[in-house]
Amino acid sequence: MVSGSVAQRGHLEQALLEGLRERGFIEGRNLIIERRYADGRRDRVPEFARELAGMKLDAVVTTCTPSTRAAKQATNSTPIVMAAVADPVGQRLIASLAKPGANITGLSSQAEDILPKMMELFSSVLPRQITVAVFTQGGSAVHPRMWQQLGPIAQALGLKLARIEVADPASLPAAFDLALREKAGALFFLPDEPMFLTQRAKLVELAAVHRLPAFYGAKEFVDDGGLMSYGESLPAAYRSAASYISSLARGASPGDLPVAQPNRFELAVNLKTAKALGISIPQSILLSADWVVK
Repeated sequence: MVSGSVAQRGHLEQALLEGLRERGFIEGRNLIIERRYADGRRDRVPEFARELAGMKLDAVVTTCTPSTRAAKQATNSTPIVMAAVADPVGQRLIASLAKPGANITGLSSQAEDILPKMMELFSSVLPRQITVAVFTQGGSAVHPRMWQQLGPIAQALGLKLARIEVADPASLPAAFDLALREKAGALFFLPDEPMFLTQRAKLVELAAVHRLPAFYGAKEFVDDGGLMSYGESLPAAYRSAASYISSLARGASPGDLPVAQPNRFELAVNLKTAKALGISIPQSILLSADWVVK
């Protein structure tokens, strides 16, 4: 069950299918998949969750906080496998990482934990005292905490912040206009937000139109022309989710399967975008980058 669209999330589904094939599960042979894509409309997610809960499935894979919460509210019996959810304990989705309890297991992200590193990397290509517009999703359960965390980090790096809250995809152009009125010289998109990932082509396009350097939480943005990103590999997380499905198929209880956290994060840089913006990327960043688009 995906909050985004097939066009923007299809490669992640393929990563999950690859992980399942590696474990002997092949669609059309011994695997049936019910796909539900909300195409960025959060109001459809609870409806999908209730529909799937009534189908007596062996597992439901959720891809973000809204879909996981909707699935949890819809069923306490069907196993739920999270692909990458920020702070599931703090959001009261599970009891603990070691023993999640109830019917939820899977993978959590460490989006909040890597915020200092993300901002430090971004600051290395920005002039001091520049204003960075921080884009947050209205209604997000974790973005308010992330925003509070960023203040001291930015101050220590000599950066100013302006919060830009985005309600829905239709309000993105207005959000960029607000960032310009705040005299922002750079953009920072908080991670763990399915709408941003789904709308990444539009976000990258608007950043290019306004000639603003932007930092993101996933490599997919850089592939589409974004300047820089730092975060876990989403395809790797989805492949790993297949191991939980395999364990459940062998009779494991979801509440007894520890929730995993990523142990590796990827730095991606788009040199074509940097050149277009007139930005020089330090050699230290290029040497430490996992991916460089030339």
